[in-house]
Amino acid sequence: MKRVQSALVTALLLAAPLASAAGKDSIVSGDPWPRIRKERIQKLLPQAMARANVDAWVVLCRENDNDPLAIHVGGENAGGTAAFLFLRQGDTVRSLALSPVSEATALREVAPLDEVISVERGQDLYAQVAARLAAAKPARIAINASTSVTVADGLSSSQRAALEKALSPALRKKLVSSEDVVSEWLSVKLPEEVDILRKAAALTAQLQIEAYATVVPGKTRDSDVAKFLKKRMAELGVGDAWAPDQNPAVNSGPLRGHSHATEKVIQSGDFIQTDFGIRVGNLWVTDIQRFAYVLAPGQKEVPKDALAKWEKGRQGNRVALAALKPGVSGWDVDKAQRVWMSEAGSEPMNMFGTGHPVGYWAHDVGPALSGGAKDKPKQGQSTRIIRVGQVFAFDGFFAWKEGPDAMRVLSVEEMAVVTETGAEYLIPPQEDLVLIPSPGTPGQPSPVAPAPR
Repeated sequence: MKRVQSALVTALLLAAPLASAAGKDSIVSGDPWPRIRKERIQKLLPQAMARANVDAWVVLCRENDNDPLAIHVGGENAGGTAAFLFLRQGDTVRSLALSPVSEATALREVAPLDEVISVERGQDLYAQVAARLAAAKPARIAINASTSVTVADGLSSSQRAALEKALSPALRKKLVSSEDVVSEWLSVKLPEEVDILRKAAALTAQLQIEAYATVVPGKTRDSDVAKFLKKRMAELGVGDAWAPDQNPAVNSGPLRGHSHATEKVIQSGDFIQTDFGIRVGNLWVTDIQRFAYVLAPGQKEVPKDALAKWEKGRQGNRVALAALKPGVSGWDVDKAQRVWMSEAGSEPMNMFGTGHPVGYWAHDVGPALSGGAKDKPKQGQSTRIIRVGQVFAFDGFFAWKEGPDAMRVLSVEEMAVVTETGAEYLIPPQEDLVLIPSPGTPGQPSPVAPAPR
């Protein structure tokens, strides 16, 4: 078992600050995103558009209420409305922007595009977009309107109305949702991005182990563990992977779903779940859970019943990893875990799917590892096909009832990248519970850092 040893924790506490100056991102130095973004457009977008059977993609960017994908196409600094066009030409994509003249000079210097065309004040942007599309003769034109992929739904109703008004009736009939392009493109990460996520995942897990070293059973609250992690994030210059009020989600009690940490006091016999993610480079995020068990006074090992629950949850995660491979659907991965849960004697876990893509958002676009718990055909995002280079966060579940209304669950969550032959963990997975001794246990070290207040 992995015990909270003072030497181990001291080493972790000393090592992390060496990785960065206070408040400076400890994982991503400089700004690699402009170079990475350009490479993604050149290398990954042509394949994504081909898989989506799309010949042209139009993204409209503007100030104050910008498209969620602006940063991925070069439109994050838009003032007046600008149009970003991606035109598939065989195995390549021609990229260009139609930009207000007031912003075109700067955009030319930083945009990851082949061409930036100035639009003089008073000229009709939409008419110019329509002319470019007519000349390209696309069979299918993708626009950012979707009912199922939120980040592919950035086109406003007024923008769509103006675009459709400018297009000929023949071109209007060729408009389709960009959801397939967006899912195919953003779900696959470049090797350099996977390396960034690997380093970020290692730091995420390290901080969780540090946090468990602060726990004093009978005194420390779930919220204290969360406060400690927030403090360490600030020291290391990393951000939240999801809503700050719910990151980290620390829970030593019954299942709460996605939630904030509460004032519950951690007691002996508790499993502690910490669901935690960090953002590095202002862009890439992690999503990992680590579990601890609080020993009773005098205990040196986890009781057999509690240990068996942990082992089943951990094995569920390994089952999911084995099922995660190129060419299968997200549904297939979820179904493999559901079969294991049934065999292991777990209560059904209908609140969550097995997992999801992770990278630019904690719940990134791409194949959802879900749907297998329902007695229905494959549908929605779970039908999408697993591709090499996609990164997932996924759980191994074991759930049991605690009283008539409460449910406890171990959701052993790790991150993995899909390879040519299967999938591999980004970092070594948690094999054993972190053991937290109770006060008065002979021969057990006390936590080396106080819980913050």
